[in-house]
Amino acid sequence: MGKVTKEAALLYHSQGKPGKIEVVPTKPYSTQLDLSLAYSPGVAEPCLEIEKNQETAYEYTSKGNLVAVISNGTAVLGLGDIGALAGKPVMEGKGLLFKIFAGIDVFDIEVDEKDPEKFIQAVKAISPTFGGINLEDIKAPECFEIENRLKAELDIPVMHDDQHGTAIISGAGLLNALELQGKKIEEVQIVVNGAGASAISCTRLYMMLGARKENIVMVDSRGVINESRSNLTESKRQFVTHRNISTLEEAMRGADVFLGLSKADILTTEMVQSMNDRPIVFALANPNPEIAYEKAKASREDLIFATGRSDYPNQINNVLGFPYIFRGALDVRATSINEEMKLAAVYAIAELAKKPVPDVVNAAYNIKRISFGPDYIIPKALDPRLLTTVAPAVAKAAIASGVARKEIKDWDEYRSRLRSIMGYDDKLIRRFTETAKQNPKRVVFAEANHTNMLTAASLAYQEGVCYPILLGNEEIISKLAAETGVSLEGIEIVNLRSEREAERRDRYAAILAQKKAREGFTFAEAREKMFERNYFGMMMVEVGDADAFITGTYTKYSETIEIAKNIIGIQEGHKHFGTMHIMNTKKGTYFLADTLINRQPDSETLIDIARLTRHAVKFFAHEPVMAMVSHSNFGADSSGSASSIHEAVAKMQERYPDLTIDGEMQVNFALNTELRDKTFPFNKLAGKEVNTLIFPNLTSANTAYKMLLEFGASECIGPIQMGLNKPIHFTDIESPVRDIVNLTTVAVLDAQVQEEIERIKKCK
Repeated sequence: MGKVTKEAALLYHSQGKPGKIEVVPTKPYSTQLDLSLAYSPGVAEPCLEIEKNQETAYEYTSKGNLVAVISNGTAVLGLGDIGALAGKPVMEGKGLLFKIFAGIDVFDIEVDEKDPEKFIQAVKAISPTFGGINLEDIKAPECFEIENRLKAELDIPVMHDDQHGTAIISGAGLLNALELQGKKIEEVQIVVNGAGASAISCTRLYMMLGARKENIVMVDSRGVINESRSNLTESKRQFVTHRNISTLEEAMRGADVFLGLSKADILTTEMVQSMNDRPIVFALANPNPEIAYEKAKASREDLIFATGRSDYPNQINNVLGFPYIFRGALDVRATSINEEMKLAAVYAIAELAKKPVPDVVNAAYNIKRISFGPDYIIPKALDPRLLTTVAPAVAKAAIASGVARKEIKDWDEYRSRLRSIMGYDDKLIRRFTETAKQNPKRVVFAEANHTNMLTAASLAYQEGVCYPILLGNEEIISKLAAETGVSLEGIEIVNLRSEREAERRDRYAAILAQKKAREGFTFAEAREKMFERNYFGMMMVEVGDADAFITGTYTKYSETIEIAKNIIGIQEGHKHFGTMHIMNTKKGTYFLADTLINRQPDSETLIDIARLTRHAVKFFAHEPVMAMVSHSNFGADSSGSASSIHEAVAKMQERYPDLTIDGEMQVNFALNTELRDKTFPFNKLAGKEVNTLIFPNLTSANTAYKMLLEFGASECIGPIQMGLNKPIHFTDIESPVRDIVNLTTVAVLDAQVQEEIERIKKCK
């Protein structure tokens, strides 16, 4: 992970268009008619409809997908009362999180008003604009009055995330931690260190989950909130303990649970050791917890420990909750976010942690096979299933509790719609980049004397994705870097033709000659090949001197394919390999194969492509629904490529009955579920939205993805290699810098998975 410096942070927020969010039109505006419909005179019609029935504002305006992030800047992150305007970068950041995690649009509103009554009136006055209000960074105790009043006086969802976000996420973690420790929430002794908005909200939620008030001790900066304390605020008074204790140290003796929302290093090793058997410690002070992770874990083996930090297990992160809670509330036009909806979010998040984790999430955390246990009591922030798990749970609770103005009838269709939101707005490459940065790998760039590949290698290093190894002449590469302004700091250059590499060339040649001895490959021939970039670079990966290889900006891929087959080899159980492109479109995420390798596949090749694609799609946390596309439908043409597909589908449905696939079919039937099911009711994809397309030949697959790109209809990631034994990835000769960086990111993910496979083999 790259270091966050002051300079980098200021540049991030200022470069290009200042700030982090913008407004973009959602309707056509290119003609005079468009403009007349958008404004005068056409705009009068929806205005009149809304005047007659205000509910129609959800149909004719953005209200139903628009949340206000509102603050007065009195409790900004760890910065305190810095003022409304100084808090604006944080509110914009919150808006960005709403958008990328749940597809929700945001206006950030900074109100320069500390008086609760005046603040409340200001928010009420602007509330008709929004479908929901997220209160942010407002200090206690004023935040309690502000939220309670707005919830009572407005008919849209209102939530102060500083209070309820941490409560919901930590509540889910607590339920799972208690289950693992074999304890019941109604019996455990809980110590809460901190008495601000978040601590009080967490404590109230824990009581809703079953914790008993008499078992809770709250501690503030002056000590235990007990009967001897005077001048307590109303919010603190409700947590007065009758126990004769006054210090945190006394409170910790015999405690089962510690919740810290205070300051760093206030909890000692001795205090943790004084807790009951199988204790739970949630040290959530940021940026540093109440006790360091290493000290806490070393203090006792039976501890379950959580923090607010991403570099330790069990991160209690508000982003697991608020985007999805508001998503569910907006989608049923809820009049509030009530206790039932919060509890539904708690239970949904807790249950998700118990389900098998997708490979792409495992990859994000050093390829450890994450499973429910002491180091995994809460889902990871990068888990793409959160949206389709939490939002429906919240929406159902809103309907059941009577605060929904719109009912969802088809929950499968709703989850499908949520997945399509993430396909376009979540930008999968952002998720992949964060995954790669958790465990960067050594990536060889074959053509480092090509400007685009050199720039991409440097950029990938700066972003923390990989450790580049550039193949080429040092002098030429350095000169090119100076001409193009590319930094080579920290990047290794390997001149494979230099005398310094003679020993390595011979070593690689001997290994390759031995491997291919039965195929007429002599040592002399192998040694000669080691002067070629692709042979040398792939051998680096084969012998473990590097983890992944990127090539293709100069070399014809048809030549590179044969080298990859010879050196790296195809995975056991397959006779072919292929490539896939991930296309993020406004309709959702689609996986296209094979886009680069197999020119005219026969039925057996198509079967291999489909099987490899299924595995790849699952890795990227999607359940593949596959259509094999052609110019004909279900045997209408019995010749040519259509015949090969027809035969391949029949064989696959017989050999792999669990594979969700059908065809051959025209692409419009594949992508239009209603049309397909009505016209061909016998199809085996009935009711399912296709997300994976297998093409009859290279020409059609390659043309399809490039056409989508040229029309600006899609964001592209690929080509992603499928089926080789190690991470060898191919770019197109015209690939721009960002595409090569994206492919590098995928190559690192591939290498991370390969590392885990090798680890498992050794364990066996």
